[in-house]
Amino acid sequence: MIKTRKTVVITVAGISSRFNEGFHDKFLKAIYFDEDFFETLLYKILEKCSFADSIVIVGGYKYDELKNYISKIPDEHLRKKISLVFNEYFSKYSSGYSLFLGLQNAFEKNASEIVFIEGDLDFDEDSFSKVVTSEKNVMTCSYIPIDSKKSVVVYKNSADVFKYAFNSEHGLLKIDEPFSCIFNSGQCWKFRNMEQLHSANEEFQKESIADNNLGIIQRYFDDISANDVDVVFFERWLNCNTREDYEQAKKNWRQK
Repeated sequence: MIKTRKTVVITVAGISSRFNEGFHDKFLKAIYFDEDFFETLLYKILEKCSFADSIVIVGGYKYDELKNYISKIPDEHLRKKISLVFNEYFSKYSSGYSLFLGLQNAFEKNASEIVFIEGDLDFDEDSFSKVVTSEKNVMTCSYIPIDSKKSVVVYKNSADVFKYAFNSEHGLLKIDEPFSCIFNSGQCWKFRNMEQLHSANEEFQKESIADNNLGIIQRYFDDISANDVDVVFFERWLNCNTREDYEQAKKNWRQK
C-alpha cells in the first residue's frame, strides 16, 4: 500500500493592514504576540499539524521576522517539517498567488494530499481532526452568521457543485443561480485529487494570477461532485482581522 504524503500549506504573506490600523508599530499578524511566544495564530495552527509529512508556509510581508520566528520554534521535529516560501509579489497580487506558490512547493514534495489553511484563523482541534481524517475532499464552514462585509460564502447549486461568493471590497454579495444550501466558509480545505489541483493551479497562473485564492479553489471544486466532498463545521472559529480579534483568540486558547 502506497503511503499518503500529507502536506499542509499555510499562507501568511499579507500586509496585515486591518490588524495594524491605528497603531504605530506594525506587525505580521500571524506571528504577533504581546506576552507569550507560543500565543500566535501561526503557532496554534502548527500545533495541530503534527500529522503532516511536510508544512509549507508562504510569507511576504515582514518575511525576515517570519523566518526568525520559525527558527526559534523549540520543537525540532516540527521545525524540520517546515519549508518557507517567499512571495515577492505579496503587495502586488492578491492571496491567490501565495496559494499558487505554496501548491507548487507541495507538488515538488510529491504530496498526495494537501490541507490548505489561511494563516489568520483560530479554530478548535476536534473539528480540525475531522478534516485531517476524512477520506474525501474537505471544505470547512463556521456557524457564525453570514455577513457580506467579511464572509466568504459557499453554496451548492442545482448541478450539485459547490460554489464560492466573496466581495473583495466587502460590499454586498450577489448569487445569480438557484442553490440548495449556503454556508459561511471556514477558509480551510483539503484536496485529494492532485491531478485536478495541478490543473487548477496551472489555469490560475495562465488566466487570473492576480485573483484571490478562490481563483484556484473554485477551479478545483468545479470538477468535484458534492458527493466527493465532506463539509466540516468548526465548533470554534475566528478570522483574526484586528487586535481585538487577537484578544479573543487569546481567551480561546487560555480556556482550553
